Amino acid sequence: MSESTTPASPVVLEAWFDLQCPDCFKALDDVRALRATYGERLEVQLRHFPLPKHKHAYAAAQAAEEAFAQGKGWPYTEALLARTAELGERGEPVLLEVARELDLDAEEFDTALIDGRHLLTVDADEAEGKAIKVTGTPTYVIGGERLDGGQSQDGLRERAEEIVDGLLKG
Repeated sequence: MSESTTPASPVVLEAWFDLQCPDCFKALDDVRALRATYGERLEVQLRHFPLPKHKHAYAAAQAAEEAFAQGKGWPYTEALLARTAELGERGEPVLLEVARELDLDAEEFDTALIDGRHLLTVDADEAEGKAIKVTGTPTYVIGGERLDGGQSQDGLRERAEEIVDGLLKG
């Protein structure tokens, strides 16, 4: 294979989300558009930053990690974000309902929430987010640059595209 056809490592975009955040649900449109534009050249990684104002965000982050463990992390994340209002009203039963709807092992979700097997991952994400000065969600980190969408998402996708294009050319 010649050098020009060797696939480069994908550019990594860290999406720092709170899974009870309506703005993160809106940000999924940007994530989908970026994936459509760049395909396998872009790897989107979910990073957890549960905000204190969202009572069920911490449990939702743990549930998302269980969904990744069961092979349907992003479908679960997207389905859960579509139900942020319901999660806020009804709480943790929504986490199990979404799991069932996606044919995931809901009993294992329940056990994971009880035994805390994903606590370290969520806690590590939250600590790293604070260390890199994530203050709100959604926030993207790409190419070492933090793009804060906590106040406004205007221009966020365009800026992410500029950074990805630069990294892919470099």
